[in-house]
Amino acid sequence: MKTVVVKCGGSVLKELSEDFFSSMKELQANGYSIILVHGGGPEINAMLDALKIESEFKDGLRVTSKEVLETAELALAGSMNRKLVRLLEQHGIASIGLNSSDNGLMQAEFIDKEQLGYVGDVTNVNSDLIEILCHQNVVPVLTPIAAGPDGTVLNVNADHAACAVANAVSADHFLMVTDVDGVLHNGELVSQLTEQQTNELIEAGVISGGMIPKVKSALKAFSDHVHHVHIVSGKKPFYEQGAWHGTEFTKEKVTV
Repeated sequence: MKTVVVKCGGSVLKELSEDFFSSMKELQANGYSIILVHGGGPEINAMLDALKIESEFKDGLRVTSKEVLETAELALAGSMNRKLVRLLEQHGIASIGLNSSDNGLMQAEFIDKEQLGYVGDVTNVNSDLIEILCHQNVVPVLTPIAAGPDGTVLNVNADHAACAVANAVSADHFLMVTDVDGVLHNGELVSQLTEQQTNELIEAGVISGGMIPKVKSALKAFSDHVHHVHIVSGKKPFYEQGAWHGTEFTKEKVTV
C-alpha cells in the first residue's frame, strides 16, 4: 500500500482550491492511501481572544495551560476537523475525523510541563487503526491532540504530529500544504532540493522569512522510513498525471 501523509495548516484551509481536491482524488485513483493531519492556529487564536484567555509561544510552541488546552481541543476537534471532513466529502473523498487523543490513537509525553504546560512530544501512533481505515479507502483526518500520561491530554505541534504519523505508517510521501508554490530562487520554483542544498540556500538568504520554518519542518520529516518530503500549494494542483508539483526534498540528489 502506497501512503501519503498530508499536513494541512489551519491558515491555509480557507484557501484550498478545487485543484487541490482534484489532486487528492487523482492520488487515490493511482493507488495511494491518504492520511491527513491538520493544525488550527488561527481558529485557536480567535477562540482564545473571544474568551479573553492569554496565550504565548516559546521556541515556536504554544504555552498550553488547562484553559488553553480546552480551547485548543474545542477549536481543533470541534471546528477545524469537522470543516475539513465536510470539505473532503463535498469533493467526493470519503473521510472520517478523529481526535488523536481518543483510544490512544496518538500518545505523547510532556516536553517541559513547567515551561510549556500541556504540550507533548509524540511517542507512539496507533498505525494499525489508521491502516484499517486506509484499506477501506477512507481518509483519516487527525487532530494534533495526543493522549498523555495518567489520563492527561496534550497539545502537539501539528508539523511534529504529522511527522510522527508519517514515520509510524512508513509513508512514501509527506506533504506540507501551504499558501505558496514551494521554494523560489530568482522567481523560479525549485522543484527538488537535497538537505545540503536547502541549508546552503538558507545560509545564502535565498530561503528567508516565513519559508525558513517551513523548510526546516520538511527536513525534520526525513527518517529511515520517509524519504520524499514536499512543500506544495493548496491553491494549485500538486499532483497531475503521475507528476508531483511544488518543491521536493530528498536526502540525496536523485539522478534520472
